[in-house]
This record gives sequence, C-alpha cells and structure tokens, in this order.
Amino acid sequence: MRFARWILLSMVALLAPGVVEAQGMSGKPDAQMQAVLDQLQALGGRPIETLSAEEARKQPTPADAVKALLKKQGKSTAPEPVGNVTNRSIPGPGGSIPIRIYTPKGNGPFPVVLYIHGGGWVIADLDVYDSSPRALANAAGAVIVSTHYRQAPEHKFPAAHDDTYAAYKWVLANAASIQGDPKRVAVAGESAGANMAAAIAIRARDEKVQAPVHQVLVFPVATASLNTPSKKANAQAKPLNTAMLGWFGEKYLPTPADGEKPTFSISKANLRNLPPATVISAQIDPLLSETKDYADRLKAAGVSVDYRNYDGVTHEFFGMGAAVDKAKQAVAQAAGNLKKSFAR
Repeated sequence: MRFARWILLSMVALLAPGVVEAQGMSGKPDAQMQAVLDQLQALGGRPIETLSAEEARKQPTPADAVKALLKKQGKSTAPEPVGNVTNRSIPGPGGSIPIRIYTPKGNGPFPVVLYIHGGGWVIADLDVYDSSPRALANAAGAVIVSTHYRQAPEHKFPAAHDDTYAAYKWVLANAASIQGDPKRVAVAGESAGANMAAAIAIRARDEKVQAPVHQVLVFPVATASLNTPSKKANAQAKPLNTAMLGWFGEKYLPTPADGEKPTFSISKANLRNLPPATVISAQIDPLLSETKDYADRLKAAGVSVDYRNYDGVTHEFFGMGAAVDKAKQAVAQAAGNLKKSFAR
C-alpha cells in the first residue's frame, strides 16, 4: 500500500500545474521512427501499465513492429546473420540462467561482450532483444553473450542484478571455451539492462573482480525517481512512458527504499575508477535526463565517456537498424569504442 501511494504521488507531480516541457527533450519522431511507431500502434497492444505482468509479456513489442514494417515494405524480416548462434544455460544464484551466444565469422579468440536486455525487469527476453547482439557481434567483431535473468514480480530486486552479475563472472571464467579472450571482456545493456551493466562495473570494482574493459550503456535507468525533467517532458512518449516506469518499479522493487539504494539508483553510487563508457540516449524518451546526468556524473568522477544523444528517435531505437538509420549510427558508435578498449 505504501509503495502504491509513492507511485501515485510521483505521478501526480508529473501532472502538476506549471510543469513545462524541458527544452530539447520532447520532439517529433523522424520519418523512419514514426513508421515503426505507426506499426506498433497498428498491432493493437494495450497499455502495459494497466496490465498484469503475465498479460504485459504477451503484448506486441517494438521488435514486432519493426518486422511488420519490413514486411509492409517488402523487405526481408530474417535476422542479421552472424557466424554462429548457440542457446544454452548457465548456473545462477536462483537456478539456471538462459543465455544466447553470438559468435562472429572468422577465427578467435575474439573479445567478449556480456549483453543485458531491457524490459523493466518484468517483460521481454532473449528473442525480443535478438537484433542488438547480432548487430554488435558483427560491428565490434566480438562474441556477444546475451543473458536473461529472473524477472519481477515473481522475483524482486536484487534477483535480476544478482543473475546478471553471475553471468558476468561466468563469462570471465569461461570466455576461452566460447572462442573468447578472457582478458578482453566488456558489458553492454539497454534500459534496465544498461542499469545492470553499469551495476556490474561498480560491483566488480568493489569486490575486486576483473573489471570490464568497457561499458556500453544505452538509455540506462539511473534513478528510481519519476520526477526528472524528461519524465515530465516525455511522460506520454511511446513505446516507453513514465507511467510504465512506475509500473516496472512497483513490480521489481520490494519497497521505495530499495529504489534509493546505489545498486539500483546507480546515479547515487561512487563512480570513481570505473571503465570507459559509451552512453547513448534518445530524444523522445522519459529516461533522457537521467541518461545524460549519469554520463555527466561519470565524467565528473574521472571516467572516460563518449555520450551522444540521438534526436528524432525514441526508447528502444538501438535495436532497430533494419528500419532506422540512427540505430546503425548508435551501434557503430558503441562498436567503435568497444574496439578501442579491446585494443588497449
């Protein structure tokens, strides 16, 4: 009850008189992004924040919208080819964890990236986020280990964080067995996955575990607060709106106090002595403010950061390279920085 009241008060703040759009945060999708959004709307999904977790997991996804658009345009909907794709499971603190290993063409050992998908700790899986690891495997010339994790509300914080950290340690210990180089391991993630990728870098430092050589953070959740400038300006954005963020938080966090912990609100963490970071944001995204703020905080802590905001696109654009050119640009940015860190 206390958590529901916290969510309600946070949402009321978003609608308070005098709230204005933060300059440069809201905007119109470009033509390619709008085409995807139109297809998503045509698929007839219901508002996630009004559903149960089980119902939400059955809703059409942005990945479905991209496939529908490609089909409408007479283009192939086949996934981007890579050298090899293998499904397996690894041991985790709460049972086995499904992973998918994408190996580029050529001869290893390759550098390795642990990739963590989004979905607010509640929805989505390895299939929904199949395009991003494929694109990164080819662009970075790296083995991408895409990991799943226990999801809420069945498994509350920090279950997903613990699973992804376990996956990172598995990659360190087993990189050589998957044609990887255990000395060149990075982390990457989108949205909730980027939050957990950042948390891995922080935890590895604190526990004196081998640090990732780079962290790719694509519109990370960085604070539990629903009262940021972009959560006001982009409160009604698609495919992610601010009400959904409140819904995700209510499902994953046991209490509001857990949301304030630096293991979740990474902007509150000590950010010194962390690996170089690529930080990517989208203009039409409730997470824009905290993404930029986190990049600024990393820089202030002495971390090397390549931050870039992409105008005219929304949350989830990163994996839409088949339909959105700016996704290709963002993947190239991330891959270029990964290669630099792998070469060091």
